Amino acid sequence: MPPINRLSALSVHHAKTPGYYGDGGGLVLQVTANGTKSWIFRYRFDGRRHEMGLGSCALVSLARARELAQSCRQLIMRGADPLAERRQVRAARHAERARHMTFDQCAAAYIQAHRSGWRNAKHAGQWTRTLSTYVTPVIGALPVGEVDTDHVVKVLAPIWATKTETATRLRGRIESILDWATVSKFRQGENPARWRGHLDYLLANPNKVARVKNFPALPWPQMAALMAELRQREGVSARALEFAILTAARSGEVRGARWDEVDLTRRLWTVPAERMKARREHRVPLSDAIIALLRGLPGQDGLLFPGQKNQPLSDMSLSAVLRRMGRKEITVHGFRSTFRDWAVEAPGNSFPREVCEHALAHSLPDRVEAAYQRGDLFVKRSALMQAWADYCLANKAMPD
Repeated sequence: MPPINRLSALSVHHAKTPGYYGDGGGLVLQVTANGTKSWIFRYRFDGRRHEMGLGSCALVSLARARELAQSCRQLIMRGADPLAERRQVRAARHAERARHMTFDQCAAAYIQAHRSGWRNAKHAGQWTRTLSTYVTPVIGALPVGEVDTDHVVKVLAPIWATKTETATRLRGRIESILDWATVSKFRQGENPARWRGHLDYLLANPNKVARVKNFPALPWPQMAALMAELRQREGVSARALEFAILTAARSGEVRGARWDEVDLTRRLWTVPAERMKARREHRVPLSDAIIALLRGLPGQDGLLFPGQKNQPLSDMSLSAVLRRMGRKEITVHGFRSTFRDWAVEAPGNSFPREVCEHALAHSLPDRVEAAYQRGDLFVKRSALMQAWADYCLANKAMPD
């Protein structure tokens, strides 16, 4: 065997040239091109050469590196592979950690890992509140590897019939956290919160327990009369509501709209991805009525519809317009349903479904159809939105 202990602490400190410096007995100092230094143990086992990292020189001294190398040589003499031994030790440590990893700890780690990808802080807050309210008292302190179907049902059953929407969202959140725990090797086996082919046999269909309440919408035959009344009202909020109706856009998209997103010449409003529900940029064709509305606005910079101190309007501003009109029974979001119903039901309309879905910035439900329909059908949507505006602004009386 070549002589060992050929290096000294001083020579290690002064080593600058990239390369490998042997200390003997398989211990090697590695110096990289960027100046970092680390220890490597080289050895042969079962006729193959191996390299095993022993740590950075910043953390492992020469004396400690020699101790580690000596331990590796002793393992080889006993017929053991040092790398395999290290993997076994790490696996045992991970298994021990996993044995004590609770559901609440996994939930906190999952939320932290995904927080930056959620639209706003409210989303993380909703996760935290629902989990702490309904899950933590039941299985929060339980090792995540022990969570089974009975535990999940025990969490969901008390609120499945009375708070169905909350319960279904909670089930999905539990499923996501348990999937994360499985991928992170804190648990094994099937996900006990899975719905299809599992919990659907134990809990009632949520669509039959409590009918989903859609946003109250104005019947489309009443649209022209309401629009005529709306256009008589003054104020930024009234104009924002008119803009939202004629573009079939969501309230948040409208309240955050800026002049630099609008191209009057091309008759185009481009909503950036960060303000869209699907996180994809959305191009909105502008009808004659919208162009006229925009040209009549006082400003040509910043927000289209600025609130106090040039801040975006609050989410209640547009709803307040409807309340002042005595229309508490309908919502701003409901006008999107009014638009969709009109496009399908109004006599003479023959707009394809995919054009209407693109106008609402909906993802096509059929994946095959979506794969072939990669464009945004802007030209066809321009005709659709012009027809919608013409209908809304037609001089019709409110039907009895």
